[in-house]
Amino acid sequence: MLSPEQIAAIADELAEADRTHGVIPRITARYPDATVEDSYAIQGVWRDKNLAGGRTLVGRKIGLTSKAMQQATGITEPDYGVMFDDTVYRSGADIPVDHFSNVRIEVELAFVLNTPLEGPGCTLDDALGAIDYAVPALEVLNSHIELEGRTIVDTISDNAAYGAMVLGTVHKRPDEIDLRWVPALLYRNGEIEETGVAAGVLDHPATGVAWLANKFAQHGARLEAGEIILAGSFTRPMWVSRGDSVRCDYGPMGVIECRFV
Repeated sequence: MLSPEQIAAIADELAEADRTHGVIPRITARYPDATVEDSYAIQGVWRDKNLAGGRTLVGRKIGLTSKAMQQATGITEPDYGVMFDDTVYRSGADIPVDHFSNVRIEVELAFVLNTPLEGPGCTLDDALGAIDYAVPALEVLNSHIELEGRTIVDTISDNAAYGAMVLGTVHKRPDEIDLRWVPALLYRNGEIEETGVAAGVLDHPATGVAWLANKFAQHGARLEAGEIILAGSFTRPMWVSRGDSVRCDYGPMGVIECRFV
């Protein structure tokens, strides 16, 4: 376990890396006894400082919910982070690469809640009942910790490597579409790079929402109405660089396009 002083110092390191778009050495290389609870404590200190600084929380991201992502990272359980309103883009946006330390893209569905959702014991049906609508989304991954050898403790501390989100324009209630079969064809500069279907996320993408509500219950918290829940990628991450154009075709849920400048 880390001391409160160590937790605060690491949160400050990550905040500075975010400000300078840098990368710090792995936490687990320097503090091998750090635990998952320590990592959520580090994330919590970083989150609270951002809230105190005037940023507005709009939702949560869930990560590492698919075999594709777990195999790509070598991490075997989901995690979560927070999302602020100044990190949300709309389809068609130009996204500055200089805002990030590094940039990878993931293909996801996001869910907007119309009622609070609370564990323990939250089920997929409970989650579906609390969801107002699903919307296609791209997540921009941004790691402030060196990538080689990262563990889940490093990733959670770093706000689950969340950088930004690009939202589509098609909204579907859970009873309007079979969410398990939402497809994705991901292109970079016109060339297809990744494909997948949403069932790759825990067999149903809304299962991640139930997982998150149950995880929150362990910390005495709940998900609130109006929050956006980014439910996890159903493809492997795709690296992008300045000048790259990204297009993702979600079939009946439309298309997201953006460009990195």
